[in-house]
Amino acid sequence: MTRRELIRNAYKVTGNQSGFYDGMITCSTFSGKMICRLVWNMDEEKNLSYLEKAMAGIPAGFSGQLLEVPVGTGVLTMPEYQDLREAEITCLDYSADMMKAAEQRAEKLGLDHVRFQRGDVGNLPFPDETFDVVLSLNGFHAFPDKEAAYRETFRVLKKGGSFCGCFYIQGSCRRTDWFIRHLYVPKGFFTPPFETLESLRERLSGLYANVQLDHVEGIACFQCVKGR
Repeated sequence: MTRRELIRNAYKVTGNQSGFYDGMITCSTFSGKMICRLVWNMDEEKNLSYLEKAMAGIPAGFSGQLLEVPVGTGVLTMPEYQDLREAEITCLDYSADMMKAAEQRAEKLGLDHVRFQRGDVGNLPFPDETFDVVLSLNGFHAFPDKEAAYRETFRVLKKGGSFCGCFYIQGSCRRTDWFIRHLYVPKGFFTPPFETLESLRERLSGLYANVQLDHVEGIACFQCVKGR
């Protein structure tokens, strides 16, 4: 199954464990599709596109060490990890409830090569240069200390390793910016300051090599390599 197919079918694979958040992040349910259109100006194709680009830093048949932070509910990645049985995968999240949902999915799918650890992205409990890939899906816009998060994800990545993922950027979709400013920030879902596409390009280029940066509406998706 291709990555696009895995992402498209992620909600179905997780079955009865899926909830409102999962339907929204995968643009799979009626309410999820409504939120995607209203807040993010995205249909199913746009949603698939940004997620596919965000996960492009994970090579086919990957067999190294991967850190996913934050793992969230694992709705997007647990199906992907079914095809990476030779890899050593570590999933970290600050939210115990989110991580519990991901653990249940991993158990249901028999993913004994995936381990879970609660922790703070601003103070990762791993030695320098531990991971071949660091994946971060829809997390940086919520992290309260973004500078520490950038520093720590860089620190634990091996030289020549890939940092990839996606998150909200301001200035690329006026509709989304309005909802973030008037709803997501006051509710505590997202935490400023936020990157723009230009500031993110400058930041990643200052840390990494071979930076590939794109955006779909108000979501930036990136893939870059830590220099040797």
